[in-house]
Amino acid sequence: MQSSTKAATTPSGRSALSGLVGNTPLLRVSEPLAPAGRGFWGKLEGFNPGGIKDRPGLHMVERARARGDLRPGGRIIESTSGTLGLGLALAGMVYGHPVTLVTDPGLELSMTRLLTAYGAQVNVVSEPHPTGGWQQARRDRVQRLLEQHPGSWCPDQYSNPDNVAAYTPLALELASGMGHIDVLVCSVGTGGHSAGVSRVLRQLYPELTVVGVDTIGSTIFGQPARPRLMRGLGSSIYPRNVAYENFSEVHWVAPHEAVWTCRQLAASHYATGGWSVGAVALVAGWLARTMPADARIVAIFPDGPQRYLGTVYDDDYCAAHGLLESPPAPEPELLGCLDEKEVTRWTRCTTVVDPLTLQGAQGASDVEADAPEEDR
Repeated sequence: MQSSTKAATTPSGRSALSGLVGNTPLLRVSEPLAPAGRGFWGKLEGFNPGGIKDRPGLHMVERARARGDLRPGGRIIESTSGTLGLGLALAGMVYGHPVTLVTDPGLELSMTRLLTAYGAQVNVVSEPHPTGGWQQARRDRVQRLLEQHPGSWCPDQYSNPDNVAAYTPLALELASGMGHIDVLVCSVGTGGHSAGVSRVLRQLYPELTVVGVDTIGSTIFGQPARPRLMRGLGSSIYPRNVAYENFSEVHWVAPHEAVWTCRQLAASHYATGGWSVGAVALVAGWLARTMPADARIVAIFPDGPQRYLGTVYDDDYCAAHGLLESPPAPEPELLGCLDEKEVTRWTRCTTVVDPLTLQGAQGASDVEADAPEEDR
């Protein structure tokens, strides 16, 4: 009888591994985030082996191989703060590529151990870039490693169109499971899943409302970059995969607001996740409270709670960071334009444009702001 390791390298084994991704469940979420009789649907992407980014991890590698950009046995090298690393480790296993993941000291020890167990090499930068923070330091390290490994390839999740295309199956799963969708709520980091899912659903439902959810301290929607506690959403650059034209509005959420919502969701629905899930659920719950009762609202939950047991669900950690404060306000603050003022709590804006088109916007898509981390 073949061992499981050998089986995973055969074509049938590879198909079995990639077949674990997708067809994730939908969960109806109501009280206490919405009143009885109202609610929204959560798409539980944490049921993928590594989370939502298993989808682009597999797809970006498959397409790069098909084009010849990634040759058989070539090394995959990418910067990540977590979840994409899991997806690339899976893709490396499926397609037979070594994987090097560049991260920073903020990556949870549990994630480092898990990525290593899955066969990836974890390369940790020790010092932030003087102006670009940890994110630029990681990207600089990726470039050096690419030069050191002939035939290696970087997915470049921030601007790779395959990152967006990878989410077409997710959009079709939502359409099949929901029948009709009025509102889509997505967290935004590289912009991949919000762009990919909304592009397909807008074709099916032309009147679809798309609501983006970001973190305070993120530059994606025109706010100044600040050190960010929440990992998995937000960015200190302007990712070109963000489809600004698809968003009807954007909400910014603070860490303590995401923690409160994560814990409420866990205690009431036996399902939850990390920072992105808390932020998205907070916004989706408000929409369910304020929109017509028959509105069909779906929120994408990118991951599960496992990697956050030492942060979001750790009382000592949360107390040390001031995250066990009062619950979020019942309503978000409203801004007239994206850069009207710096936001520090749950806030929304219904006028969304590419911040690089705003008066006084500096730089280009690859310019870093002084912030410590980025998307997954």
